Amino acid sequence: MKTYELVFKNGEIVDVKNQKILKADVAVENGKICGIGAFSGKEEIDCEGKYLCPGFIDSHVHIESSMAAPLEFAKAVMPHGTTTVIADPHELLNVKGNEAMEYILDATEEIPLTVYVMMPSSIPATPFETNGADFTAEDMKQWKDHPRVLGLGEVMCYPAVLAKDPAIMDKLELCKGMVIDGHAPGLSGEDLKTYVKAGVMTEHECTTYEEAKEKCHAGMKILVREGSAARNVENIIPGLLNDPADMPNYMFCTDDKHLDTIENEGHISYNIKKSVKLGLDPIQAIAMATYYAADTYGLSNAGLLEAGRDADIVVLNSLDEVVVTDVYKKGRKVTPELFDTAMPEVRESILHTVVLPEISKDKIQVKADGKIPVIGMVSGQIVTEYLKEEVPSCGGYFVPDAVYSKLCVFERHRGTGNAAAAPLRGYGIVNGAIATSVAHDSHNIIAAGDNDADIIKAVETIKDIQGGYALVSEGKVVGTLSLPVAGLLSMEPAAKIQKNIDEMLQKAWNMGISKNIDPFITLSFMALPVIPELRLTDLGLVDVTTFQLLGKKEG
Repeated sequence: MKTYELVFKNGEIVDVKNQKILKADVAVENGKICGIGAFSGKEEIDCEGKYLCPGFIDSHVHIESSMAAPLEFAKAVMPHGTTTVIADPHELLNVKGNEAMEYILDATEEIPLTVYVMMPSSIPATPFETNGADFTAEDMKQWKDHPRVLGLGEVMCYPAVLAKDPAIMDKLELCKGMVIDGHAPGLSGEDLKTYVKAGVMTEHECTTYEEAKEKCHAGMKILVREGSAARNVENIIPGLLNDPADMPNYMFCTDDKHLDTIENEGHISYNIKKSVKLGLDPIQAIAMATYYAADTYGLSNAGLLEAGRDADIVVLNSLDEVVVTDVYKKGRKVTPELFDTAMPEVRESILHTVVLPEISKDKIQVKADGKIPVIGMVSGQIVTEYLKEEVPSCGGYFVPDAVYSKLCVFERHRGTGNAAAAPLRGYGIVNGAIATSVAHDSHNIIAAGDNDADIIKAVETIKDIQGGYALVSEGKVVGTLSLPVAGLLSMEPAAKIQKNIDEMLQKAWNMGISKNIDPFITLSFMALPVIPELRLTDLGLVDVTTFQLLGKKEG
């Protein structure tokens, strides 16, 4: 009998393809599974009483949401069983386009985590903002044949698809035969059929089972999301239990998950665990995290424990509790030593993306004549309300206070000098200001405060550190987080990033912001003009309901 390099002995093999448990050995050689059966090995790992699963797959993730470079992101997710991710780097590409595409592929080439990449489809997402770079169908041609590029990233501009806009239709045509991800919250009926007919294959924006079922039956694969903010497992899985025949069309994703949530909950492991608690059979839940995802995205090396696939193996003590005890990537145990590799050098141009002319207070004055538009925050949500209210004023101009903060956006990519401001209700900051270069999706600098001097100081601090977070109180910088990679990612270890964020959160909460609000993440979404009802970009206020720019407030 052949002696293999490594053998996992006497494990309970989770056969996600045939939906059964098989007691057997797993033989591994050169990082690949050689067979399931009875084997001897030079190294043998006793797995008696333990369950062996394929490595978990995140079907749709923005690594940028962790604010960690890809190697540090890998360190955060792999101990929880995630061995493969499908990344959509649209945050990075909104800043640096082709340079960012090159960066994400280079930065993920040698790390232990297997990272596939989707080509972002909506750069920029809307015409109501200034982003850093374009990414056209012509740009995509140089990347589409890369072995780790799987297809077209989430098609957020679904109205353009319905209108057959040439720019998006060219991208859809270019990616025929590849995977095309969707993003169409609430789309239904004939419009949904038109969207699917155009080639869109997946959807991760379903928030109810009824929506998921309609989209599934229209021909889409459903990515059930559980991230830091958007949590959809509880609303979808109970309904799915009544339609077992549809289960192979469902898989898991996180979309956006922050380091602290990953540390406290897990990663895709949490999607599985939560689904099992809701009544989903554990083998089915693991299949959604592995086989169904691999099948949808054409991953022949992942998703199953069978000969020829990578030896990506997750060891569980219990199927019901889904407690990850050990993780192996291509037969190597996930330990700190596995990540002993240097990060590739980052181009200087990606480390210097904040181009900001001198700021004057004149550009952020808001006329206050009677009732004016106010962005109303909604507790626990990223949607906002379009309010019209009388706000505090002096000499005809808005003066912020504890109720109405001043929200500002400053264009930071092209040196245009664009700036806009508006009242924001529900943020509550006093005696200072917060600014950040993380502002979805175009990632200009967004700031909020109760006085102009601290707002400007916070924004200038972002320029000084070339991206990140800044917290200013009474003229003094009281906290910063440096995110020099496109103004979105840190070069520091994940633990250090999280420690820094935790310290800044406490300081921000001490400045009057409710502890029910993450001051930085909440702020980052106030410039996103695809989420209702009212948003602020560098070009002015956007009424998302009517999809119209209201116009920049002038001093």
